Amino acid sequence: MKVITAQDMAGEERLLRVVDVLAEVFADLAAGSTRSPSRTVVEHGEGNQLLAGTAVWERRGVGSVKITTITPANPGDGLPLIHGVVVLTDLATGRMTAMLDGAELTAVRTGAVAGLATRRCAPPEADELAVVGAGVQARALVRAVSAVRPIASVRVFSRTRAHAEEFADWVRDAVGHRVFVCDDAKSAVADAPVVCTATSTDGRAPVVAADWVAPGAHVNVIGGTHEDALELDPALLAQAFVVVEQRAAALEDAGEVRAAIAAGLIGEDDLHELGALADEVVPPGATTVFRSVGMAIEDTAAAAALHER
Repeated sequence: MKVITAQDMAGEERLLRVVDVLAEVFADLAAGSTRSPSRTVVEHGEGNQLLAGTAVWERRGVGSVKITTITPANPGDGLPLIHGVVVLTDLATGRMTAMLDGAELTAVRTGAVAGLATRRCAPPEADELAVVGAGVQARALVRAVSAVRPIASVRVFSRTRAHAEEFADWVRDAVGHRVFVCDDAKSAVADAPVVCTATSTDGRAPVVAADWVAPGAHVNVIGGTHEDALELDPALLAQAFVVVEQRAAALEDAGEVRAAIAAGLIGEDDLHELGALADEVVPPGATTVFRSVGMAIEDTAAAAALHER
C-alpha cells in the first residue's frame, strides 16, 4: 500500500489534475451514475467532531474510507483544526492501494472543488481575490483559484490580525501575489471579482453581508462548523445564481441554503448542481455563489487522481 504524504500532493500540476477529475465525478453524480452517502458525525466535548465517510466511484473502480477529526480549539493552541487519514481501495480486488494524509487531502480537494466552481462561474479576467479566513483551507483556496484565474493580488481579513499577517507572508512567499491585510471583512470583499470565505464560525450572524459583494462577482463559501452556521448573508442567494455540489447534500448541511429556503428567498429548484454546469449556462454578468459542504465522493476522486499521479 502506497503512502501519499502532504508533499506528494503539492504542486499546481497535481492540483489541476484533481480539479479535472472532480469535474468527471461531479458529472457522474449529477447524472445519477454514482452517489455519495452521508458522513457519520459524532459530536463530543466543546464543538469537537469525529467524522467518517466512505464512497465508491464505479466508473474508475475505486473507493475510499476517510476518518477525520475537527477540533475548533486546536488553532488557538497552535495545532491543525483537522486531522485525518484516507484509505483508497481497488473495487475489483478489494485491495487497499494507498493511504493518504487526510488533513492535506481535505485541503487539496476543498480548494480544488472551489477551483472547479470558479473555473465555471467566475469572470475569465478576474485578477483579484478576497479571502475571509486565514487558515489551512484559506491557503488551499488561494492556490486553487490562482490555478484557474489570473489572480495577481489578494485581500485578506481574519478576526486575528496576527493570523492575517502570517497568511499574507505565506501568499507572498508561496504564491507570489501582492497581498493587502484588511481591517474588516467589508473592506476585503468590496469590489473583489472572486470572494472566498473559509472561517470556523459557528454563528448564525453572517460574516459577509449581501450588499458587500459586487454585482457579477463569484463567491465560494466553504466554512462554518455545522449545518446552521452562516458565513454569507442568505439574502444574497435570492439575487445570485446558486451552485452546490448536490441538492440533497446542500439541503442537509449548507447553512446559507437552509436559511434562504426557510425564509422563502429561494426554492430547491434554484440550486444548480456543479456537475450539471457543463450543460447549463451561467447567465452573463450574474453574481454567482458556490456553497460547498464537502462530500465523501470528492475524497474518493481526489485520492484516485493523486494516486494516479
